[in-house]
Amino acid sequence: MKPASMAIRRAIAALALAQLCLFATIGAASAQPNPSSDTGLTAFVGVNVIPMDSERVLHDQTVLVRDKRIVSIGPASGADIPETAQRIEGQGRWLMPGLAEMHGHVPGADDLAYRENMLFLFVANGVTTIRNMAGDPSHIALRKSIAAGEVVGPTLYTASPWLDEGAASNANEAGKVPAKYKAAGYDLIKIGSLPKKSYLAMAKAANRIGMPFGGHIPEDVDLETALKERQKSIDHFDRYAEFLVPMEKRPKDLSRGFFGSGWIALADKGRIPLAVELTKEAGTWNMPTMSFIENMASADDPQAMLESPEMRYMPRPVLEHWANGKRNHRNQADFQPNAARRLMELRRKLLLALHRGGALIALGSDAPQYFNVPGFSVHREMLAMQQSGLTPYEVLVTATRNPAAYFDAREEFGTVSAGKRADLILLNANPLDDIANAQKIEGVMLRGNWIDRSTIEQRLDEIAKDAAAPRFSLSRKQAVIVSAAALPVLAMGFFLFRRLRRG
Repeated sequence: MKPASMAIRRAIAALALAQLCLFATIGAASAQPNPSSDTGLTAFVGVNVIPMDSERVLHDQTVLVRDKRIVSIGPASGADIPETAQRIEGQGRWLMPGLAEMHGHVPGADDLAYRENMLFLFVANGVTTIRNMAGDPSHIALRKSIAAGEVVGPTLYTASPWLDEGAASNANEAGKVPAKYKAAGYDLIKIGSLPKKSYLAMAKAANRIGMPFGGHIPEDVDLETALKERQKSIDHFDRYAEFLVPMEKRPKDLSRGFFGSGWIALADKGRIPLAVELTKEAGTWNMPTMSFIENMASADDPQAMLESPEMRYMPRPVLEHWANGKRNHRNQADFQPNAARRLMELRRKLLLALHRGGALIALGSDAPQYFNVPGFSVHREMLAMQQSGLTPYEVLVTATRNPAAYFDAREEFGTVSAGKRADLILLNANPLDDIANAQKIEGVMLRGNWIDRSTIEQRLDEIAKDAAAPRFSLSRKQAVIVSAAALPVLAMGFFLFRRLRRG
């Protein structure tokens, strides 16, 4: 992709600044309490609370929030609500904790307006926490700006830039990376392509200083090694399909294909209990990203996939990149539709087995990513999990309570209880009846700031208009970000990734 001319870049920068200013104005308006209300005090009145500490509903409650915290929860009949408090009517509605996207891709600082748009798409869909897995140096400052209320976005946990041979060319360099990234302020190390010796050196150093690392498992590293080295998370069920092939049947001259689909005919489902046992013993988390894998593995026509309603919020160059990526993927010699279908079936069985076996799972959809629009893809992910055999409550646990446990932040978020951060979703239907009801959002409270449905719709309309405008140009760096999870496994992924990064 050729770089834009200086004139185009200046125009894009000017538009980005204008959009940022507009967003800041809207964000401030939506985030501030009613001017006539008691400053910082909000009351959800007569609401049905889904606390997520167990599978139950507390009916007809009043929930008081002051500043960024939940103050109290109690029967509406006995609630003492100051007249000046902001009242949010909750009768016939359900209040639950905000959702966490545990494999998100937050854009860098190339285009601030685009980044602000993506962050709001998460919020509009009830996502109040993100574990960002597309690290960029600008995210350290962004994390602080979000926490300070200067930028409207979910609470951000950020990974380091992609760790591959470009960042650490040998084991000695890889061993120095954890301390470097920890000192820089990153919350975890994002693993990409590393030789096994470098991976082991990195893991040893990271474990010594308590720096978590997760993401992919490198090509040279098998599942057993990653679990033994205490990789904090395995995303996309990386290397599980290969593990299910008994050692004596693992071919040396057959491509593993897309997430192990090349070996799928050799996989022994009888080894799933062993995979579950090893994963549970290691204490390693899995972020399945079912929606992303199924987007790429499905036989659906790429152009038809772009007709989904949420696609209107993504700039046209991004959508074209996604469609072309799927077409190219399907045209690769090692892509076999039947194998891809069997891979999807196997992954659903694996998800259910890991869940029932007590292994740690947190919801991650991977967005923005191929046909995964931020926030919207979280709901597609939850639907895929329900279709895999989890109950709606079990799915919601992976998106609320489990992420809090992952971050060792159970006292901060994940349930609706006094003292917790006021990250809440007000719904017009009960998600415990059907996970699809989690999409029926009346409003979102983000760290104590209430954003109602009308404000969400207004902002979404503006994002759609912005996406349709010709101002957006997909930079080389953005192309890497929106493709980051697929690059390591597509046929020419490593080559393309290095070309783009090195310019």
